[in-house]
Amino acid sequence: MSEIDDLKKTACEAIDRAADELYQMSNEIWENPETAYKEVKAHDCVARFLNDKFGFPEVVRNFHLPTALKAEYGEKKAGGIHIACLSEYDALPEIGHACGHNLIAEVGVAAGVGIKAVIEKASLPCKVSVIGTPAEEHDGGKIHLINHGVFNNVDIAMMAHPSKYALTKPNYVAVKELNITFTGVESHAAEWPWEGVNALDAAVLCYNNVSCLRQQMHPDWMVHGIITHGGARPNIIPGKTSMEYYVRSATDPGLYKLEAKVKSCAQAAATATGCQIEITESQPYRTLLSNKTLLQLFETNGSSLGTVFESREEITKKLGGSTDMGNVSHVVPSIHPEFYIGTDFNSHTQEFTPAAGAKAAQSYTLDTAKALAMTAVDVMMDKAKLMPQIRKDFEHDLQMEKERN
Repeated sequence: MSEIDDLKKTACEAIDRAADELYQMSNEIWENPETAYKEVKAHDCVARFLNDKFGFPEVVRNFHLPTALKAEYGEKKAGGIHIACLSEYDALPEIGHACGHNLIAEVGVAAGVGIKAVIEKASLPCKVSVIGTPAEEHDGGKIHLINHGVFNNVDIAMMAHPSKYALTKPNYVAVKELNITFTGVESHAAEWPWEGVNALDAAVLCYNNVSCLRQQMHPDWMVHGIITHGGARPNIIPGKTSMEYYVRSATDPGLYKLEAKVKSCAQAAATATGCQIEITESQPYRTLLSNKTLLQLFETNGSSLGTVFESREEITKKLGGSTDMGNVSHVVPSIHPEFYIGTDFNSHTQEFTPAAGAKAAQSYTLDTAKALAMTAVDVMMDKAKLMPQIRKDFEHDLQMEKERN
């Protein structure tokens, strides 16, 4: 057995030894779903397990954000690298962990456990950081961490997302959230309707305007919207309504062009009804740049563990959702594969929630963490060869993105 193979075995064995505790951690998060920036129990749970169960000597709680955290092991010295394993743990409103972020937390921590064991055994001049990143579903905690310089000295970043498929390179696209408020004038709907300015009419017109826009939308554009407040009672002409839209595109320029069109739809609705309009917007999530060399290593390692990756073009070429990991991938070489968890249901559905908490998902989750840790071993042990290629791929992706823009 080669030294690299021996260290990969060390990583896998460390993850296997921690399997029961990893499931306990994941299950505790799953049983207590918390939405963006409210992940207090999840934050404390991950921090506790990292420190008490998995031997990370120091866990920085409330790391730049109230529910972010960081645990480190090792020290990056000459000839070494710094690897970041990212964990998410926010849930969705009403349907809990229907995106499986409890498993994302588990994969990040488990990969960190495996890499830590390797650094310790081989006395490698490397560092691993497990970073808890809140609010992926809303607002983008990773973007705030980028702005705080958290990834400035990181060489590679990795995480993985549960799915109904095993995908090495999901096509995550750029997204921006628009919150639209229409303000009119309330009035009695039966006695004095002519004194009212109907904000619900503005919201309905806006929704229909966007629906009419769809016929002229580029194939890689997407818009999703809801009316979050439509009024108080039928006999009161609504004086205020609100809407929430997500606009998505496979490119950053496309995102901004689509955003402008949706804003025009909203402004037209306000003009037609005589309402005032206010639009607030989120910071955009960028497209995901999956590092080619890291993905090849991950796929080789995953396949050696028995993972069968999806190859059908209708799945591998399909545009996916969005993630603030896309922003990370623009500042450090990154991978964000998806892993099968034994369900045929899509994420963000009620049916995916129990699948994310099921014991049956554990073998897939741990194998994915092992493949990530094994990929880190490859890079740590062959840094002189692999890091230049990883950086070359990264610079190429950035240049291609720049040319597309």
